Amino acid sequence: MRVLEKSVVSSNSMQRVKVYRLSMDGKWDDHGTGHVSVDSLERSEELGLFVFDEDDSETLLQHRICPDDIYRKQEDTIISWKDPEFSTELALSFQETAGCSYIWENICNAQRNLHFNSLNNDAFHSANSELQELPAVELSTLPLILKIATEEGGLTEQTRAIELILHDQEFFLKLMDLFRTCEDLENIDSLHMLYKIIRGIILLNSQQIFEKIFGDELIMDIIGCLEYEPKVPHAHHRNFLNEHVVFKEAIPIKDRLVLSKIHQSYRVGYIKDVVLPRALDEATISTLNSMIHANNAAVVSLLKDDNTFIQELFARLKSLNTEVESKKNLVLFLHEFCTLSKSLQMDQQLHLFRELVNEGIIDIIMDILQSEDKQLVFIGTDILILLLNQDPSLLHSYVIRPEGIPLLGLLIRGMITDFGDDMHCQFLDILRCLLDSYTLSGPQKDTIVEIFYEKHLSQLIEVITGSCSVEADRREKSVDRNDTKFSSAKPEILLNITELLCFCVMHHPNRIKCNFLLNNVFDEVLLLTKRRERYLVVAAVRFFRTSISRCDDQLSNYIVKHNLFKPVIDAFVENGDRYNLLHSAVLDLLEYIRKENRKTLIKYVVESFWHQLGKFECLASIQSFKLKYEQALDNIGKSPSVAIIDSRKRFDERASEKGEEDFFNEDSDEEDTASASTSHNHRVLACPILPNGSTETSASLSFRSSGLVDYDYDEDDEDYRPPPPRRLSNVSAGEEEILESLALRRKIMTKEEPGLVKRQRIEKNSKSKDTVFTALYSTLGQSALPKRRAASTEDDVSAKQAVLSASIWEECPSDHEKVGGLGACKSSSDDAQSHSAPDNGQAVPEEDWTLLPENSLS
Repeated sequence: MRVLEKSVVSSNSMQRVKVYRLSMDGKWDDHGTGHVSVDSLERSEELGLFVFDEDDSETLLQHRICPDDIYRKQEDTIISWKDPEFSTELALSFQETAGCSYIWENICNAQRNLHFNSLNNDAFHSANSELQELPAVELSTLPLILKIATEEGGLTEQTRAIELILHDQEFFLKLMDLFRTCEDLENIDSLHMLYKIIRGIILLNSQQIFEKIFGDELIMDIIGCLEYEPKVPHAHHRNFLNEHVVFKEAIPIKDRLVLSKIHQSYRVGYIKDVVLPRALDEATISTLNSMIHANNAAVVSLLKDDNTFIQELFARLKSLNTEVESKKNLVLFLHEFCTLSKSLQMDQQLHLFRELVNEGIIDIIMDILQSEDKQLVFIGTDILILLLNQDPSLLHSYVIRPEGIPLLGLLIRGMITDFGDDMHCQFLDILRCLLDSYTLSGPQKDTIVEIFYEKHLSQLIEVITGSCSVEADRREKSVDRNDTKFSSAKPEILLNITELLCFCVMHHPNRIKCNFLLNNVFDEVLLLTKRRERYLVVAAVRFFRTSISRCDDQLSNYIVKHNLFKPVIDAFVENGDRYNLLHSAVLDLLEYIRKENRKTLIKYVVESFWHQLGKFECLASIQSFKLKYEQALDNIGKSPSVAIIDSRKRFDERASEKGEEDFFNEDSDEEDTASASTSHNHRVLACPILPNGSTETSASLSFRSSGLVDYDYDEDDEDYRPPPPRRLSNVSAGEEEILESLALRRKIMTKEEPGLVKRQRIEKNSKSKDTVFTALYSTLGQSALPKRRAASTEDDVSAKQAVLSASIWEECPSDHEKVGGLGACKSSSDDAQSHSAPDNGQAVPEEDWTLLPENSLS
């Protein structure tokens, strides 16, 4: 017994089934449980289903698998069918889904094998293999011809039918004669049969047959046969093609082959799309499309090789005497000619468009773009796109010439003009291609970009400004949107302008400073955030996000100075909790600034708009943004203290090695006092500039104003109340208030950082008085004291140091007085200097005061 090839089964449970039989009462009777398999029947090569009882291995079911479609699979575990031999409904219920799928695949394979074997069986040979030629074309033989043309078989049967049809050279002529006879006699049954014959012949999908039936001699009769589809009202396709379809020749075509190809392509397309859209299969449709494509390529190739035809075409297009209607037909023909050129090979297409440019096609397009006929303008832009798709350099090289400069202006005007439909999108695509930095090179790039920014950027911005102002006026006055007095550009046009500006920012970032900032592009584009159309608001935010991705410190400062984030934040707040594209766009903008660590923008956004953004703090992006701001503040606050401690260490080490240096230059008392007060005023009133170029914040000032040297008695004597600081005679009342505020900040910082103060005291107590003095002098010299010239002897230095130490302890008895200003302590030291001056007989020179170096705070 031959067993059908089966997959290996891991367990018997996969093929465990229950056998059911439908009784006369309509109930399913259980006939036992067993295991199913697909095996060959005894004494036969046919396959069958066998179910053996799981207990005693008796046969519960034996069924021969037949090729008919009687089997049904239900709910993945049931296979049912009606046994044709016993006229009984049977069903197998499987324990597992895998077993049901396995048996179902075996049944399907067995049916396919039965169908294949029947094709090779002599008993089932079709009539085609017995025929040596087609029967005579008569009414009585139409059923046999229909059987041959529509025989359902494999590839062999189709090939045999094609051979028989092509072998009879006059078959189609006789068939069309019979069609005309039946139509005259109004023999509808025969006409329906002829329809089926022609449809079956077309479905044979033979290129050789198509060349015959779609020729000029037969194609109209073929279309006539297809008008008589059974069960469908009679269609008048021939009447439509002959009377309503008009072939216009803008220029007479003398080549008959070209005319034949043009007509054939149209009619074949008509059959494919109108006559038989539901009857054709994909393979036949593909063959018909290939036929049309080949015809188009032949037409374009024949016409472009005719130099006389091309020259005559452009001569009529350029002529001023050509009538408007005639010129419109010429433009339509030129457009179709360029469109059909896509059927050529790539090298042939490029060669063709180069010839058209040399003939002056771009000059003609410029004339078309100035027309008031919207259809002609659309055709002109379509031709430009075809030209750019082939070779953008052809258009680039034309635009940089003097006669081509107006083309850019025409494209800009077209993009901001309401032509209806989506024509402004075509203008946008052309401008993108012209301004694309990746396709431009050499002088073309600089010239085209320069022309656009110098002459046309302001024109685009004016459209946005005018439309937004008109929209605002309309809202205030509650005017109808259709009122021509308050007309503005369509939202789609504004969207395309914004898209073009985004493109420019991406491809020409160097133009942001010299063109965008000077023309206030950012301010004007952000006016779109006030529009009702949400997609315009999103477009403005997207433009802002693109610009920030290309910005530097100068643009960041510009954004802060002009408060450009305000319309964006206002739009975000107005949007509320709605989760839409605007919501995501603003969050993406803030997330980008945070990840790129744009410190200026982070500080600006939080300090200026946190009262609005605070309500959205539940969002992760807003939380992360605020955290980034706080981290930046911590870094700014810590860096000055670290710098001061490091500078102390550095100068302590240097002081031990350079003890012989002279720290003071001698000068008169008057000059010394004036120099001290001048330096003090500059230090308090000036705004220090940090190394990153930004103005120092209040946080950094508070750290800088902390004590440079901590004194032992600051907290040892709690009952001590220091006397009020002496007011310098040359310090104004306003400056004194600044000094008092700095002193107050010193108190706060002392409370907030007790650990740092304690460490400083421990380090200070471990040093000798000389070391403390050296640290004090080094720090003062770094932050506020003037640079000194070298003195003559070490004795002078020691004497002046003693006088200075006494003066400091006398004039600065407490931390509060010392923080009041470096000028106060310095004034005392200067007084000491002035008293010590007569001892050495030298004059104290005027001192050059300097601010604290920037690098000491970094």
